Amino acid sequence: MIIHGDNLAALKSLLPTYQGRVGCVYIDPPYNTGNEGWVYNDNVNSPLMQDWLGRVVDRDDLTRHDKWCCMMLPRLKLLRELLREDGAIFVSIDDNEAHHLRCLMDEVFGEANFVAAIVWHHRKSKQNDIGVSLGHNHILWYAKDRNRFEFRALPVDESGFSNPDNDPRGPWTLDPMDAPNVRPNLTYEIVNPTTGKAYYPPSGRCWRFSEGKYDRALKRGRIVFGRTGRAKPYYKRFLDEARDKGRSVATIWQDVGTATSATKELNQIFGKKGVFATPKPTDLVRKIILVSTDPHSIVLDSFAGSGTTGHAVLAQNREDGGSRRFILVECEDYADAITAERVKRVTKGVPSAKDDALKTGLGGKFSYFELGRPMRQESLLDGSHLPSWEKLAGYIFFTATGQEFDPSETDRDTGFVGRTASHDVFLFYQPDVDQLKNLALSLAEARALPAGSRRRLVFAPTKYLDRDFLHQYRIDFQQLPFQIYEAIDRLER
Repeated sequence: MIIHGDNLAALKSLLPTYQGRVGCVYIDPPYNTGNEGWVYNDNVNSPLMQDWLGRVVDRDDLTRHDKWCCMMLPRLKLLRELLREDGAIFVSIDDNEAHHLRCLMDEVFGEANFVAAIVWHHRKSKQNDIGVSLGHNHILWYAKDRNRFEFRALPVDESGFSNPDNDPRGPWTLDPMDAPNVRPNLTYEIVNPTTGKAYYPPSGRCWRFSEGKYDRALKRGRIVFGRTGRAKPYYKRFLDEARDKGRSVATIWQDVGTATSATKELNQIFGKKGVFATPKPTDLVRKIILVSTDPHSIVLDSFAGSGTTGHAVLAQNREDGGSRRFILVECEDYADAITAERVKRVTKGVPSAKDDALKTGLGGKFSYFELGRPMRQESLLDGSHLPSWEKLAGYIFFTATGQEFDPSETDRDTGFVGRTASHDVFLFYQPDVDQLKNLALSLAEARALPAGSRRRLVFAPTKYLDRDFLHQYRIDFQQLPFQIYEAIDRLER
């Protein structure tokens, strides 16, 4: 899905149905360079904070770093709530806020869940306005729970494998025999049987095997003295083994495109220049998806921009047959014309594309949403902007229980919303003021509730039953809208 609207409100609206379900979050927030023209506009009541609202944050703003941190912190907290327990988050940033972002991430996700600080080589051209050519950005990588996060290896580059000696075990390549961290039992003499020359590990390193394991590897033909037989010892690694193990993730990424290639890619999709100022390359986000998701994960981007994340999910699904889904949130007015339009074009195909898959279309589909009005108590009281039954059901279930809301379990005829470990939850409500005035939990309604031994948590505008009767029928009553937060307190205890 693609959602147009404020990302803080949009993330809150996703909580009832997506809390703990997102496998990977990638965001590319404002870098706060002082040249972006972003506005801190979160709805807060503090008089000091109100002074910040609606003002462009530029380089002359002495509080711009404070505003940026205030903007990011609640969004990071919500993103953490949406992540699965084995999920991970990746955040692009440059030097302007990298140090502040690291502190925020440590606070929200915990220092122990830091995975890596990726360096992305995003520019190849030289720019030395300050005497230094800045050619990299950062991607901070955190797990929600590092102990549960599964590291996924990258596919092996097979170009370095060959089989010059017709080894029946298949293509192979040479791995160094030496390794870091000197250990006495891994430091011994190895003699080249052809030249008779003796070799020892380089200074500060040791051999990768003990002497006994080396002898066994030598007998199995796993030790090679270069491809000519006259060099230092190497370990013979076969392609099948490499495929099974995969390639570990380096912290410097130079093979995922640049800012320039991303712009060219977007221009090609739209058939014109100047579509979007700072797109990210699809290969960058695809690599993030590869190292952090299974084929059925949900990928979330709440600063969607040009829609690269949606494009990347579809492209990766096309390549490996996955069924990953994406959720994109974009607050700017170009959400439809650029974000959604890009995703629509890549699903159907871009005739001018060089990539064959993109040319024919990546397949897939998405829904586009405008963020709805907030469900405020004032609206319920005065009858303005009443939410639908389904929306209010999701809101009260998540608010009262903290559990994921599953719309497929609801039964509007009986008012059933969902089930917790201790309660069945019901909602008596109609999005109509006249009907609400006459809607109540009555004796007939109480007796009509589905039979069972579990307690029933019932939300309704009012009730016509006394405390003893409610106790007899195992009913906990909560009045709309005043007592929703009472239900939180009661069930959490």
